[in-house]
Amino acid sequence: MQLANRLNGIGEYYFSQKLREIDTMNKAGDNVINLGIGSPDLPPHPEVIKVLQEESAKPNVHAYQSYKGSPILRQAIADWYQNWYNVQLDADTEILPLIGSKEGIMHICMTYLNEGDQALVPNPGYPTYRSAVKLAGGECVDYALTEVNNWQPDFKALEQLDLSKVKLMWVNYPQMPTGQLPDAAVFAKLIAFGKKHQILICHDNPYSFILNNEPVSLLAQPGAKNIVLELNSLSKSHNMAGWRVGMLCGAADRINEVLRFKSNMDSGMYLPLQLAAAKALQVDNSWYDTVNEEYKRRRELAYQLLDLCGCTYSKHQVGMFLWAKVPAAFENGFAFSDHFLYKAKVFLTPGGIFGSSGDGYCRISLCSSEARIKEAISRIETII
Repeated sequence: MQLANRLNGIGEYYFSQKLREIDTMNKAGDNVINLGIGSPDLPPHPEVIKVLQEESAKPNVHAYQSYKGSPILRQAIADWYQNWYNVQLDADTEILPLIGSKEGIMHICMTYLNEGDQALVPNPGYPTYRSAVKLAGGECVDYALTEVNNWQPDFKALEQLDLSKVKLMWVNYPQMPTGQLPDAAVFAKLIAFGKKHQILICHDNPYSFILNNEPVSLLAQPGAKNIVLELNSLSKSHNMAGWRVGMLCGAADRINEVLRFKSNMDSGMYLPLQLAAAKALQVDNSWYDTVNEEYKRRRELAYQLLDLCGCTYSKHQVGMFLWAKVPAAFENGFAFSDHFLYKAKVFLTPGGIFGSSGDGYCRISLCSSEARIKEAISRIETII
């Protein structure tokens, strides 16, 4: 059976492949400590689980749901954006709940890209931007993010590109994998750039509550709704990665355009899950503080681990990862990662999976307990 052409050049997702290798090692008794995946190991707020349990027990909640999501969830999203980002959204027309924001990346690409259309993709950046553009028939145009430029777009370099075929630009602040904080001046430049060239700015914003005291939305910029679609998620901020609850926010016309594609791809998510998600969005500041205190303790240990490995890094990062330059003794992040995986049974993500600009870097996840990170440090100490 011949594969569809759209899969040409699209490999299996790196973590899907690497997790199989780690599973094989574990079955052989290696007990690998995985510090690579950004999957929160902490539970959601107890009240969120309680709502899911109680609502699921009701007999009338198991039918198909609206493609636009429950009004209760949409209103909760609108309130959340108003309370935390100071962004006013119409719950009926400017919000589209998603079965995870990763799904939304694909929906946007399929909605707007034709064969031969182009999209600006950050390098380094989340690999799904690249694969979604390609699967939709588009072409990726990299824009380099560098440590020298604080992992921010070089707008002078962007202006020198042929932008005539570019329809989308993927941006992500707080940035993954680099942990770069959002910058108001850069956000203003992104809006101006998008308007000047009629490029839809697609902002992926799932990390704004992790180790960050000032959550920011690109939609808070003046005039942003005319040129921005923003994705957000409960996966990281509310420890609900497996629940698959995300959202797309923007102008009503953009939401309706994406809905045209989405409504032909899936149905509305399970109602009790939507009601539980709405509850999650109503938690107060103490919830975020408690989660972040745990991440702070883990981050201090991660600093120790990176120091032990000879890495250099900034302490001004936010999010649930640490991005670090690997020692010159290693050819690249892949060699660095494999060294510690096979010698110490500790997995750290090679930066090169996020693009060529990440080749000399690695990424460590904070989604493991303090005990596991301490054990990783002990193992690495034995091979240094």
